[in-house]
Amino acid sequence: MRRIDGYVMRTVGGAMFLVMVVVLSLDLIFAFIAELEDTRNDYQTLEALWYVFLTLPRRIYDYLPLGAFMGCLVGLGSMASSSELTVIRAAGVSLKRIVWSAMKPALVVVILGVLIGEYVAPPAERVAQSDKAVALGAGTNVASASGVWHKEGNVYIHLNAVQPNGVLHGVSRFRFDEDRQLLAASFAERAIYQGDYWLLEKVRTTEFEDDRTTRSENKILRWETGLSPSVLSVLIVKPENLSMTGLFTYARYLGEQNLNASRYWLAFWKKALMPLGTAVMVLVAISFIFGPLRSVTMGFRVFTGLLVGLLFKYMQDLLGPMSLVYGFNPMLAVLVPIAVNAVVGAILMRRAG
Repeated sequence: MRRIDGYVMRTVGGAMFLVMVVVLSLDLIFAFIAELEDTRNDYQTLEALWYVFLTLPRRIYDYLPLGAFMGCLVGLGSMASSSELTVIRAAGVSLKRIVWSAMKPALVVVILGVLIGEYVAPPAERVAQSDKAVALGAGTNVASASGVWHKEGNVYIHLNAVQPNGVLHGVSRFRFDEDRQLLAASFAERAIYQGDYWLLEKVRTTEFEDDRTTRSENKILRWETGLSPSVLSVLIVKPENLSMTGLFTYARYLGEQNLNASRYWLAFWKKALMPLGTAVMVLVAISFIFGPLRSVTMGFRVFTGLLVGLLFKYMQDLLGPMSLVYGFNPMLAVLVPIAVNAVVGAILMRRAG
C-alpha cells in the first residue's frame, strides 16, 4: 500500500511541478517583454531582467493554487487514461486513501505558498518596485505617475519611490484647509529616516495666501509624521502582494486614521484562506477524475481545468470589488467561491464513491 501511495504522490507531485514550470516560463517571458517597453533613463535591459527576477517569488505564489489544481487534474488524469486508477481500486485501495495520497503534494504546495507569501515574496517585491522607481528617475519628478499616495490629516503625500532601508525619493506634500483649498505644496528630492522623524533634502515649497504665493528652498528640513519605514514599505506593494502580518498591521493603521481599509482586509482574507481554497480546488480536481472526466481525453481535462480555475478566479474577482462597493464583509467575498467549490467537489465525490 505504501508503494501505491508513493506512486500516486510522485505522479501528482510531478505533474504539479511540470505545470508550474510551463506556466511560469510563459509568464516570465511575457513579463520581460512588457518591462522592455518601460525602459528609459537608468532602467534598461539588465534592470528589467533584474526586476522580473525579483518578482519571481510573487509569481510563484500567484500560480501555486492553479498549479496544484491543474497538476492534480493532469496527474490523476494520466493514471485514469492508462486504467491505473481502475487497477488500484480493484486491488482494494479505497477512494479515500487515493484522495489522501493525491492531497499530500497539495499540502506541500500550500505550506510552500504560505512561506513564500509571508517571508519571500513581499520583501523581494518591495526591492523590485523601489529599484525600478529609482532607476526611472524618482528623485527628479514631482508626483510622478508611478509611486504611492497617502493621506494624513489634511495633508496629501505622494512618494515616487520607497526604499526598504528608510530612504524616500521624490516626496511631494500638499496641505489643504477645511474648505479643501490648497495652502501649501512642497517637493523634496530625498528623505532619510532618523528614528522618529525624517530629514527632507533639497526641499522646494510654495505657499498660497489669498492672491499671492511665496516660494522658499531648504537644503534640509525636519519632517514630523506618523509614517515609518515599516508602514511605508507596505504602501509601495499592491495589497495582494503583501504578507498577512503587513496587511493586518497596515489595515489597523488605516483604521486608526479613520480611513477605509476594506481593500487591505480583502487582500488579508485572500491570503489567509488561500490554503483552504487550494485544498478545495484539488478536491474538485480529484472529484472530476473519478466523476465526469473519468474517460475523456487529456486535452478535454486540461480545458475543463482551465475553465473551472478561471470561473473560481472570476468569482473572487467579482465578489471582491462588490464587497468594497456595497460594504459587506470582505471575508465573505473570499469564502463564498471556496464554499461553492467545496459543495460541488463533495457532491461529485459522493457520487463517485
